[in-house]
Amino acid sequence: MKSKTIKIWNILKIVIALFMIYAGIQHFIKPAFFMPFVPEFLPLKTTIIYASGVAEILVGVLLLIKKYAKIGAIGILVLLFLFLPIHIWDVFAEAPAIGSQKAALIRLPIQFLLIFIVWKIKNSVSTNNINNG
Repeated sequence: MKSKTIKIWNILKIVIALFMIYAGIQHFIKPAFFMPFVPEFLPLKTTIIYASGVAEILVGVLLLIKKYAKIGAIGILVLLFLFLPIHIWDVFAEAPAIGSQKAALIRLPIQFLLIFIVWKIKNSVSTNNINNG
């Protein structure tokens, strides 16, 4: 049973890493899509979008490298927590950044689920319970 659990977390680690890399690349391909997520009061919106794209690619790649997997997981957690206020704000906004009120209500619990999954991955990588290679 333990072997099956380890395989599940290893698969989730790879899926999350690839998702982060894909999302980061999208920041460069479709920066306009991410524009509504950057709060109005922040300057240099395009720079923020590109910088967050670089960060997402970096932590995704780190998660895939055995020696740096824990750093990658911690980096993903930092990003997820940094993006959390945006998702909370969207739930209460009259006009959510992207999509409908229903979409905002779906994105918020997904954000918490991702935080939980990445936390478990971080703990598994930290205790070497996952095959990190």
